[in-house]
Amino acid sequence: MIKRRTPHTLQAWALALVALSAAACHREKPKTPPVATPSVKLSRDRAPLGSPLDITYRFDVAPDAPPFAEDYTVFVGVVDADGELLWTEDHQPPIPTKQWKPGQTIEYTRTIFVPVYPYIGEAAVRMGLYSMATKKRLTLAGQDAGQQAYKVATIQLQPQSDNLFTVFKSGWHPAEAAEHNPNIEWQWTKKQATLAFKNPHKACTFFLELDNPGGVFNESQQVQVTLGDAVLAEIAIAPGQLKLHRIPVSTVQLGSADMAELQITVDKTFVPKDITSGASKDPRELGVRVFHAFIEPTP
Repeated sequence: MIKRRTPHTLQAWALALVALSAAACHREKPKTPPVATPSVKLSRDRAPLGSPLDITYRFDVAPDAPPFAEDYTVFVGVVDADGELLWTEDHQPPIPTKQWKPGQTIEYTRTIFVPVYPYIGEAAVRMGLYSMATKKRLTLAGQDAGQQAYKVATIQLQPQSDNLFTVFKSGWHPAEAAEHNPNIEWQWTKKQATLAFKNPHKACTFFLELDNPGGVFNESQQVQVTLGDAVLAEIAIAPGQLKLHRIPVSTVQLGSADMAELQITVDKTFVPKDITSGASKDPRELGVRVFHAFIEPTP
C-alpha cells in the first residue's frame, strides 16, 4: 500500500517558526471543558476484511455539560498504523444531541461490514462530535489523537480469505456501485439467486442486507430464503426499505455435504425497458438489490 509523506520544505519550516513566535507572544487560551466521554465496544477485536462488525457507541454526558446548541454528527474514522485514514462511519445518533441531558448515558449499536482495503494489521478507531454547519468539533474527554478526534479502540484487520469461502453462483447480475460513493456496492438478483458456500459443519448466521428501491412496485416484495427443503426466512421488503437481516442456520439444516447452497427467491420481478416506455434500454430481469450476503459461523 502506497503511503503519503508530508514534504518538509523550507517554506513549511519558516511557517512553523512564525507560528511558534506568535504563540510565545500570546497566552494560551483555556481549553473548553469536555461535554462528554466517548467510548466504543466492538463485537470482536479481530475481523477479516468484508466481514460484519457490531459497534456499540457510548457517550457519557458530563454532569455539568451545557445544553447542546445543535444536533451534532458523530464522526468515526478508522486509521492504519501510520495514521492514514482507511474509512469513515459518520452518522447521526438515534437520540439527537440537543436532547442529551447532563449526566445521561447515550448508548446504541450499529452494524457495519469491514470495507475491503489493501491493508492488513492493527487499526485504530477515532471518534468525536462535529457541527455539520460549521465543521467545528466539540471537546470531549479521552485520548485526543489530534484535532479533537479521540482514540477509543483498536482492531486487528485480517485477510478477506479468512472468511468462509462463498460463491455467487447463479441468478445474480454483475456488481454495481453508487455514483456518489463507489464504496457502496450491490448486486441485483433475478427471480431466484443461489449463494454457494463451504459448509462450516456448525451453526452459523446468514447476514442478508437488501432493499426494494421503490418506483416500480407500490406493494412489498416477498423474499423467501431456503436451504434445501428448509425455509430459513420469509421477508417482506417495502418500497424504499433497506434492512439488514440476520438469519440463523443450524447444523442440521446445513447437512453433511462439503458445500451448501442458499436460494433467495423473489415473488415479483421487473424488466426496466418494459416499464419505462423506452426510457431505459435495460433488458435485465431484476428482483431485489442485495448489498451484503455473508455467512458467519458461530464462534
